[in-house]
Parts: sequence; structure tokens; C-alpha cells
Amino acid sequence: MTARTSARRAAARRTAGGLAALVATLALTACGSDGDGTTANDRAPGTEQKAQQHNAADVAFAQEMIQHHRQAVEMTELAPERAGSADVRALAVDIEQAQAPEIETMSAWLRGWGEPVPEASAGRDHGPHDGHDMPGMMTGEQMEELAEAEGAAFDTLFLRMMIEHHEGAVEMAEDVRADGAHGPTRTLAEAVIDVQTEEIATMRELLGTDGD
Repeated sequence: MTARTSARRAAARRTAGGLAALVATLALTACGSDGDGTTANDRAPGTEQKAQQHNAADVAFAQEMIQHHRQAVEMTELAPERAGSADVRALAVDIEQAQAPEIETMSAWLRGWGEPVPEASAGRDHGPHDGHDMPGMMTGEQMEELAEAEGAAFDTLFLRMMIEHHEGAVEMAEDVRADGAHGPTRTLAEAVIDVQTEEIATMRELLGTDGD
């Protein structure tokens, strides 16, 4: 790992650490608490309703990003045994630790809104309606190819696929930041943009395509 890559990973981890704290706070918001002991019953009339206002863009983002994140986590779960690079294995851990809690937070929002939470696919058997029309989503065939690769071949394929996957997530986050009404969702979207943009830079550096 070069010094620049190391610095970028450190920056991404600091950003991810802040995201973890943010997700914990947003989870409390989903449960009706501001994280300081104040509940919905303690607030002025209308404050909670305003804070929890949401629209169709917020619902679509949560439902789609849950599926998007699940696929990213599925990819990271292959790294411990198949990656040849310690850097790739460490990056996979960072990605999983950032995205798994976000899945839980967005699921809680959907339940609170009375909206369905997408069901998880069975293994890598992704059907035609499992979100492959979303930006950056891999097909079942691509996931199988990744699962069969190992060593340096896995590292290269993982990085290329995850860059595309992250770019799709950033696009989705930018859309809900512009069109959403739910404050916590837009806050999460900002964090996704920050963290995944940093991780894209790190992955490009690891591939030797930085700036291309």
C-alpha cells in the first residue's frame, strides 16, 4: 500500500467512524428519541411530525438502498477466504461495518412508515426483480464470477465491481438528497456520498487507476 493509499484509507475510516455514530443517532430517531432522552411526547406539537415527514423518494431510496447494500455486504463476505491482498480484506471489513447498520436503520424507517421492507434474496440467486435496474447493481452471473475467483484475480474483480457499485450508491444518494423530504434520510444520503466517494478513491488507488 502506498502512503497516499494509506492516508486515503485512514480518511475513509474516520469518515466511516463518523457515519457509524450518525447511523446510531438516526436509529434512535427512528425509535422516537433524539438521543438526549427527549421523546416524541416531550416535544412541542408538530415538531415530531415535521421531523418525520417523508415522501415517495424517501421510501424508494430506503427500499432500493437496502437491496443495494445487501449485495455489497454479500460481496464483502467473500473477501476473507478469497482475497489475496490484506488491503482488500481490510477494505471489505470497512464496507461491511458501514453498510450493515445502515440496512437496519433504513428497515426501521420503512416499518415506521408502514412500508414493506424488501426481503433478502437467497444466497446469490438474484431474481429479475432484485434491483438490477438500480445503478451499480451486479447481475447474478457477475456475483457467481466473483465467488469463483481467488487471489489477485479476486482482488481486481472485487475492486472493479465495488467501484461501480459505490458509484451507483452515490448516484442514488444524490437523487434522494435532491428529492427527499425526510431529514434523517437526507442526512444519511450525505454520509453515504462522503464515505463511498472516499472508498472509491482508495479502490482506484489500489487498482492503479487513480485519476483515470
